[in-house]
Amino acid sequence: MLASHKIILITTALFSIFSTHQSYADTSCEIKRPIIFGGLDWDSAQFHNAVARYILEKGYSCKTDELPGSSMPILAGMVRGDIDIMMEVWPESTKEAWTKALKSKKVVQLTPNFGNATQGWFVPRYLVEGDPKRGIKPMAPDLKHVRDLVKYKLLFKDPEEPTKGRFHNCILGWFCEVINNKKLVAYGLDKHFNNLRPGTGAALDAAITSSYKRGKPFVTYYWAPTWIMGTYDMIQLEEPAYNQADFEAFEAGDPKRVTAYPTVDIYKGMHTKFHDKAPQITKFINAYTTTAKLTSDALSYLKKKRGTSHKKAAINFLRTNPKLWKQWVSTEVATKVQQSLNKESPSH
Repeated sequence: MLASHKIILITTALFSIFSTHQSYADTSCEIKRPIIFGGLDWDSAQFHNAVARYILEKGYSCKTDELPGSSMPILAGMVRGDIDIMMEVWPESTKEAWTKALKSKKVVQLTPNFGNATQGWFVPRYLVEGDPKRGIKPMAPDLKHVRDLVKYKLLFKDPEEPTKGRFHNCILGWFCEVINNKKLVAYGLDKHFNNLRPGTGAALDAAITSSYKRGKPFVTYYWAPTWIMGTYDMIQLEEPAYNQADFEAFEAGDPKRVTAYPTVDIYKGMHTKFHDKAPQITKFINAYTTTAKLTSDALSYLKKKRGTSHKKAAINFLRTNPKLWKQWVSTEVATKVQQSLNKESPSH
């Protein structure tokens, strides 16, 4: 009995050592250098970088860094292999370059980070439905479609030309600004609305924020995910359903084929050699899936907490969405990340 008991103890000890080693192997980094993320120059991409980097650093014991830049230089960097991971690839915005990169087989398109990224023309919900808490009554209860704006033009009165309404367009020089210019003509609104084209995103955000806080009517182009959509309750006005052929024809100059903007899936991208060398990291990044709503909410948190870093917004996201992110990783990785989150300062 004593001998068999010793055998059991030895076996148990060996199993324990093996299990510990196996757990360590599962959560040790496959890449022995810093993993480089594409530091795209907008908040949602930087937020998603921060979430993925936190999990890789705390859960996989990896070192990470990011290289800042705009879409095209970052994509070119990933093709060269200078960048390992992009957490947001907007295929419609970089269609030609992204298609060429995929054909070169130097990059891999992973699963969507989030779907239903939207853009269009919006009004505040209180304009249509009212807001009893703020003492606001409905001002345009039957406003549903972009074409309905004509009869409400004086509701959106332009202070500089009171006989016309004011439309807050996309940022001057952006693709959406050009499309919106054409839409104003196609919907017969160009004679009834002045086309205000802001020079910066900050100027557009300031105009929306000012009007919303005062409960004033406004109509604006906007997109999601953004902190604006995570902060303010907006209604998207209807347009003819998106159809790729019609949208391309409209873009080329046929006003009769005007449609809504497409809703698109935003993917993650990875350099091919990195993809092949790091199957566990690739598995995690592939499993990383959020929504446009969650992203907008995170950006709203980032905006409300002035001075908050993207890392702190990531920590808040991980703390408040454990059921989501724990689906992306193994139990061992999830435990390590959770232990790290438990140690973070409450001020985060």
